[in-house]
Amino acid sequence: MRNMPAVLVVEDEPSIAELIAVNLRHNGFRTTWAIDSASAQREIDASVPDLILLDWMLPGESGLVLAKRWRAHPRTKEVPIIMLTARGDEADRVAGLDAGADDYIAKPFSTRELLARVRAVLRRKAPQTVGDALNVAGLSLDPATYRVVYQDAQLKLGPTEFKLLQYLMGSAERVHSRASLLDKVWGDHVYIEERTVDVHVKRLREALGAAGTMVETVRGAGYRLTAKPLVPVAEKSSA
Repeated sequence: MRNMPAVLVVEDEPSIAELIAVNLRHNGFRTTWAIDSASAQREIDASVPDLILLDWMLPGESGLVLAKRWRAHPRTKEVPIIMLTARGDEADRVAGLDAGADDYIAKPFSTRELLARVRAVLRRKAPQTVGDALNVAGLSLDPATYRVVYQDAQLKLGPTEFKLLQYLMGSAERVHSRASLLDKVWGDHVYIEERTVDVHVKRLREALGAAGTMVETVRGAGYRLTAKPLVPVAEKSSA
């Protein structure tokens, strides 16, 4: 039982929660059910799961509020979160990803799709083979110590942003399409949308601070990491 991944299902509709739980248990997962935000927080306080399936609309606080809180807390910041919701337009998907979700499933969904997404997210979060330390224009990344440093300041990156930066730094100056990044960074991305890349690139830039301009958008092509950070317009004019 200990080797079975634990999934917390936060869903206020008993029929949907039971359907999810039964299918997860039949496929090698342990499940816990929370019906609202308060009970979900109690479950998290008692034991941190391997993955959270989180409904958007809940009694009490919404799934978005919970996702933001758990992403900001040291105990839960790296726990994968998949949002479940009937709100399926692009603005809502982006809002879910911006709140810290790793993936997004719009209701109604098939159990095969749900299981595929759960497995894919867990694969992405699994420990990866440690690679070589990288250094580009004063930005350094060490997979062995999980540290990113820019101009002697240590930066804090989430797991996906760390993998994204590691891949971009390993092939600096090369342009990567969104599809290519999904394949190399996310792995099995059959259910992941290319818009997800944009959200994580935004997070990466924010986490890098002054070094964020090294991650360039190449119009119509994708992204690349350049060894020549963009110079702000104010600095150009004063030079």
